[in-house]
Amino acid sequence: MPPRPCALCEKARAMIKRPKTGQQICRDCFFYVFETEVHNTITEAQLFKSGDRVAIGASGGKDSTVLAYVMKTLNERYNYGLNLFLLSIDEGITGYRDDSLETVKRNQQQYKLYGWTMDSIVSQVGRKNNCTFCGVFRRQALDRGAAMLNVDHIVTGHNADDIAETVLMNIMRGDIARLGRCTAICTQGDDTIRRSKPFKYAYEKEIVMYAYFKKLDYFSTECIYSPDAYRGHARAFLKDLEAARPSAIIDIIHSGEAFEIKEEIKATQKVQQTCQRCGYMSSNTFCKACTLLEGLERGMANAGITDRGTKQLQAEGPTPENLRTIPFFEYKPTSTSTTIDIEAS
Repeated sequence: MPPRPCALCEKARAMIKRPKTGQQICRDCFFYVFETEVHNTITEAQLFKSGDRVAIGASGGKDSTVLAYVMKTLNERYNYGLNLFLLSIDEGITGYRDDSLETVKRNQQQYKLYGWTMDSIVSQVGRKNNCTFCGVFRRQALDRGAAMLNVDHIVTGHNADDIAETVLMNIMRGDIARLGRCTAICTQGDDTIRRSKPFKYAYEKEIVMYAYFKKLDYFSTECIYSPDAYRGHARAFLKDLEAARPSAIIDIIHSGEAFEIKEEIKATQKVQQTCQRCGYMSSNTFCKACTLLEGLERGMANAGITDRGTKQLQAEGPTPENLRTIPFFEYKPTSTSTTIDIEAS
């Protein structure tokens, strides 16, 4: 049987079957359609404007490595006029983050999680709720690192699989507040840096294929603390759905986009305010990061995870002055600065 020709150019031999569409195409056409789809996502959502200083959240993994490469490629091809930076957060996970940061080449900024490493946090809270601490601390650390670089925008490598998993998680938890915003491609508070997901519609399998065929240098080891995470259940369920129906990932995202929260439900949601301790956005008097950190410092590590635990923490009285706290957050956007270019490897 002769080799099947590419379904797009009809000239080269088909080497890849796209997980997203089932098309059998050649390598060059795969690169082109993958990059073009990301470009269409960026332009249709109007994510950037010329002159923006954009920080790419870089972990050294496949998603952020491909994101950095594609952002640089598209910036040059379509003349976006962006100033690109790499920004990494060191959570302090021995054998994982210290190794993965070795693959983040050039122009990186690293920040610890407010005096605690994830290894030390896990030793206090165990492996059941550790991802809560990592997610909350890392998100705020990323904003703080970006503010220090005076950037206008943060882009992260969250892909279609990640977003579909989040939709499923919020449904299973009955989290109405997050369900209403988890599919948004771009988010921004009044006092936070604009954050977006250019890979919102990009399948994880295609990102891996892109990295493989481009021979990009990335770190592929899974976080040693993630197997026990709640997200793992949603991920396993999603993989089963994808095996039966490849379009399930995009279908779930579109379903999430179509959700409408009733006005009476919106009225019960907490209004965003500013944390009185660190100045970061919060729906309570103190933000989640400050609450979690206080629990760690007081030796009540799990107290900041649930509302009930937070009340127990508050019952202990005022925060002792000798405890470590998060520095005050102040975001001052700037429109002029020196460009730092990203060299794709």
